[in-house]
Amino acid sequence: MEPALIGTRLASAAISPLLRKLLVSDGPGAGLTGSSKIRLSSLVSFRGEKRTLTEKDVRKLAATLVGRSTGGPGETPFPADETEAVTDTLARTLLSLGDLDMDDVQAVRLGHRDLARRLRAAAPAPDGLSTDSVLYLESMTEWACLHILEFFTQRSTFIARSLVEQTRNQAELLAKVDAVLTRTPRADGRDTDFEHRYLSHLAKRHGRLTIYGIDLHESPREWPLDMAYLSLEATGTGPRPDETIRLLPQRREHTPVHADLALARHDKVLLRGLAGSGKTTLVQWLTASAASDAPAEGMAYLRGRIPFVLPLRTLTRHGERLPAPDRFLRAADCPLTAPDGWADRVLAAGRGLILVDGIDEIPEAERGRARAWLRGLLDAYDGNRWLVTARPTAVGSDWLARDGFTDLTLAPMSRAEVATFVRRWHQAAGPEAEPYERPLLDALHTNEHVAQLATNPLMCGLICAIHRDRRGYLPRGRKTLYDSALSMLLSRRDRERDMANPYGIELDEAPQIQLIQRLAYWLTLNGRLQLDRDHAEAIVAEAVPAMIEASAYAPDQVFTHLLHRSGLLREPTAESVDFVHRTFQDYLAAKALVDRWDIGVLVEHATDDRWEDVIRMAVGHARPRECAEILRELLKAADAAEDRPTQLRLLILAATALNHATEVTQEVREEVRARAAALVPPRSPEEARELATAGRLVLDLLPGPEGLSDEDARLVVTTATHVPSDAAIPYLAQFAEHTSVEVRAQLIWGWRRFDDSAYAESVVTVIDPADLDFSVARDGHVAELLRRGMAPDRLTIDADVSDGAVRELLTACDPVRLNLTREGEHPDLTALSGLTRLEKLVLDVPSAPYWRLSDLPTGAPLVDLAFSAWPQEGLAALRSATGLRELDLWQAYQVTAHDWRELASLTQLNFLAIDATDLESAPADVTLPHIRTLLFSAPLGKPPLETVTRLFPLAQRLGLFVEELHGQEVDVTPLGRLEHLKIFHINATRLKGADRLPPAVEIISF
Repeated sequence: MEPALIGTRLASAAISPLLRKLLVSDGPGAGLTGSSKIRLSSLVSFRGEKRTLTEKDVRKLAATLVGRSTGGPGETPFPADETEAVTDTLARTLLSLGDLDMDDVQAVRLGHRDLARRLRAAAPAPDGLSTDSVLYLESMTEWACLHILEFFTQRSTFIARSLVEQTRNQAELLAKVDAVLTRTPRADGRDTDFEHRYLSHLAKRHGRLTIYGIDLHESPREWPLDMAYLSLEATGTGPRPDETIRLLPQRREHTPVHADLALARHDKVLLRGLAGSGKTTLVQWLTASAASDAPAEGMAYLRGRIPFVLPLRTLTRHGERLPAPDRFLRAADCPLTAPDGWADRVLAAGRGLILVDGIDEIPEAERGRARAWLRGLLDAYDGNRWLVTARPTAVGSDWLARDGFTDLTLAPMSRAEVATFVRRWHQAAGPEAEPYERPLLDALHTNEHVAQLATNPLMCGLICAIHRDRRGYLPRGRKTLYDSALSMLLSRRDRERDMANPYGIELDEAPQIQLIQRLAYWLTLNGRLQLDRDHAEAIVAEAVPAMIEASAYAPDQVFTHLLHRSGLLREPTAESVDFVHRTFQDYLAAKALVDRWDIGVLVEHATDDRWEDVIRMAVGHARPRECAEILRELLKAADAAEDRPTQLRLLILAATALNHATEVTQEVREEVRARAAALVPPRSPEEARELATAGRLVLDLLPGPEGLSDEDARLVVTTATHVPSDAAIPYLAQFAEHTSVEVRAQLIWGWRRFDDSAYAESVVTVIDPADLDFSVARDGHVAELLRRGMAPDRLTIDADVSDGAVRELLTACDPVRLNLTREGEHPDLTALSGLTRLEKLVLDVPSAPYWRLSDLPTGAPLVDLAFSAWPQEGLAALRSATGLRELDLWQAYQVTAHDWRELASLTQLNFLAIDATDLESAPADVTLPHIRTLLFSAPLGKPPLETVTRLFPLAQRLGLFVEELHGQEVDVTPLGRLEHLKIFHINATRLKGADRLPPAVEIISF
């Protein structure tokens, strides 16, 4: 099919006259002047008293539309033998317009895509049509709905704007028609055919996952991703929109989100995570979900997205320039050849899912170039979704902030997640592993040294494998764990299985480690994660003659054996070699550096984030004298650091490395501890979380609540809640009755990190509930609250809490304030109906197109409402909520001109929170003089303050949340027209013209 063929045959000028016949021309208007609502059934021309079309005529109209879109040269968008069936289905869809229970105002508010979904739902389902025909009908219905909505806006009561503005709006609608045409992949049959092949390729390539350690005699190394994948949590920091003012923020942790759903909430995400935390696995999962015809629960938001997987280690392995879109596939080693310009068309249409994996896997000197490359792509292509992954310290917190990226960090696995992983591992490993599952779960619960190691999927997999391999014995410490893993992979596995040697090589464990660690040493020293196969063979060949056992074989035989039987190396392409996981490279590189006594090299790279794990593991490999030297050199480097962030990283690196030491003198140990103690209390949440990476050691350094300021108390509690050990619970319990609500809020947030029952016993049951939102993250939390007879007045319920548990908890508590998150396109909100005391509701339903006001409790004294999806009945229906005073639309879908008119009708409101970008859609004739307090955010640019003064002429308090501008100025001069005003703003924002405001204007920064 020729490019844009449907678009040229069904452009605006062609489709408008045809579809206009569906609607009566002399209707009574849109029903916004107080008259009774006019349902759609009375506005269509094939029903009612003024019928001008019959059902037969509608079918003729459908046939004309189909004919015009398929006539002419080029490929048809669906099989020719289905033309009659497609025409009949389209006619039935158009006829269902008269069956929708809404009026034209509701239809306009709904939008063309949701209206099209309603039409398809009201019409009989297509029977026996091919996928191509179904896709064609979806596109055709959306195009028709765009024009139908445009007709509605031209009815008498809609024409209230000036002629110029109306002309502009009509032009925008026409542009949207053309935009829909460009977004559909059916514009070019070659593109569509290729996308089917490409998505199939991605599904196969990324649909299987290696579970490290599972390489047993009758078990494959790879498993279906949907069986092995475990959704982990990601969290960020900073003021949450619903907490930012009344009017000062509580700067505690964001409520975590599942990492695989982060892109459902944010178009751009920078995701940080430690080695083995699951970043690359997440990239695989997102790719496979987008490529799947039936994505897993919650992943439907990726349907229609075209993934581009861009591992930076591959893109830059030979020092190449980072690729333009037309070279994405080739650079990522995809064997398929796309039609010319295909990637550009996908990205220009906003259909892309760009997954950039491993900022930390390229040299630091190249990261600035990578950022410039990313920004170039962002500037050129709007509407796509972007994920960039990195280790935590690879780039600063502002690295992509001004580009609109949300900064999230993968959390360590919770006890529940570890237990789930262990069960799935043993299920995947087969019946022979089943007897070891329960003992390992018991060991993880009772042996703290084992639980401390099980913090991410990689470590959990190794623990499971070694526990199975050693018949229930678990080594102590990370170094011993890795030594056991190498022994299992390099020698014991094949020997104990009596497996014949396929390459004719008999090598003990030691020479294999010596050879492989040379590859690890070269890669780490050169800042790479891949090397050419020829170079790898040369490194091994150079070392083989010096090794007595290996010298009996040809070097190429030895290399082939290591590549295919060690379990540590792999060939991502025919010409390259890398380690199966970077952690193995770091571990063996550290061993090689200690063997060579390259202590100076270690310390020289101490500030390079890619060397952090290498240095920690080097301390584990080192003998006592070597260990002491490394730690003292790190302390010297910290003393010589030019800034606090660098000093902080070096001191924490020394403290975390100390945890890996087998033996070190008491003098050195105390010196490291004393220097780490100087970091307490931390100065920021970022420092607090970084300090927590030192593990249990930091608990002995943290002070008790006596004598601490509220801010210092909050920061030390933040540190302790991020220490992955139940040993932190007694420390945290000291703060349970603290007077600061922010300290107690962090304590409640920390419940998700610890054992449900132990934390509830020591902290939750003791905590002062005054003004505190109780965060409930899972069903276990609900069970503990109910078991202990606790009924908090203020609740924050996360998406992972089941509907049944939500219902039980709300029945027991009948809260006054509720922050409820529900996932899915049709969330169950029936638990709200029985509430009688609810004053504030924050309803977060990110995947739902709408919700119903009828779900709200009718007898509750609701004063404050916030939501992320629009109520089905429209905002104007809130006029009946006479007690409602505050409305938060910060997280809601885009506010339209119609929504602004409905907002203006809610004269009972005095508080409004909204995104600055929504101010642009406000009609010139709309004002909201009843709003006295306004909060708005402008995360990516300067707010339109002229519009603020026009829309809210009587505002008295204004919260200006300008995020991540880092020193850019905001000109507040226009606010001088609001003479009696308090301006609240983030103190990182510079306010221009503040000195010229009237004396009655008060500026408060926080």
